[in-house]
Amino acid sequence: MRATDLVKRFGSVTALDGVSFEVEKGTVTGLLGPNGAGKTTAVRILTTLLKPNAGEAEVAGLNVVTQPDEVRGRIGLSGQYAAIDEDLTGRENLEMVGMLFHMPRAVARARANELLVRFDLEQAGDRPAKGYSGGMRRRLDLAASLVANPEVLFLDEPTTGLDPRARISMWQVIKDLVKDGTTVLLTTQYLDEADSLADQIVVIDHGRVIAKGTPDQLKREVGGERVEVHLLKVDQIQQATSALQFLATAPITSREDCVMVPVTGGGSSVVEAVRALDADGIGISEIGLRRPTLDDVFLSLTGHTAASEEAEAPRPRFGRRRKAA
Repeated sequence: MRATDLVKRFGSVTALDGVSFEVEKGTVTGLLGPNGAGKTTAVRILTTLLKPNAGEAEVAGLNVVTQPDEVRGRIGLSGQYAAIDEDLTGRENLEMVGMLFHMPRAVARARANELLVRFDLEQAGDRPAKGYSGGMRRRLDLAASLVANPEVLFLDEPTTGLDPRARISMWQVIKDLVKDGTTVLLTTQYLDEADSLADQIVVIDHGRVIAKGTPDQLKREVGGERVEVHLLKVDQIQQATSALQFLATAPITSREDCVMVPVTGGGSSVVEAVRALDADGIGISEIGLRRPTLDDVFLSLTGHTAASEEAEAPRPRFGRRRKAA
């Protein structure tokens, strides 16, 4: 999959401003960014639901603008909201998708049965989807996106609204798909989700790619480990900073009752910090070694959190989930 200099405008709003990235076959790429950054717009272009104003994109070796029907036959898409027919049973939903892809009825039925088992929906398969829980609906929606055995799967915030147990279950499903050779493009605001699933991360902000790399590469760019010390007395911040200067590999920072010391010694740095502070009579309420997370990366790159609100490009009126080949 490849996007090259993609530009998309909605009137005076530029949703994408020259976005470029590549996704290797059989891997997961996480597309990260705050609300309004352009993630969903990029997905809609790659899934042929929108046409770019400029730039090119290929999915499974096919041009999304000049070969849209062929692209649709190779992909699956699960959007932010479960796109299922609530009046149909789970089994009927899956069979309907199979028939939209021109599968013989017997093949569509067999595929539906297989997916109901795979997604732990077999017992609920003959119940109307309107009675499904949120997690069951998300699993059914993902199952529907896999009916045609797509080469490439687009997951647009697939775990939004799920409880922690359901999220972890969905993560395992995605990992199993990738093991079977599926290529996945995942948009998410949950940075732990990207850290767990993604082989590569592309960070978008204000319609532009501002960083690319593996989770570990991006974390290394932010900086290494640090010892965080929470003091019993706030008025000892300066004293603690002086006492810990010998450990620091970069300037020490502080906020409220916490002193943050960049270090390279791992756990031994914590031991040395405790000794130094105790020798100076500085009381500690809590101390620990902290390694950078994707939250740190995101904040460092964008200056705000992944959940901050910005104006999103308008939602196309035709923005349904998929169109059969």
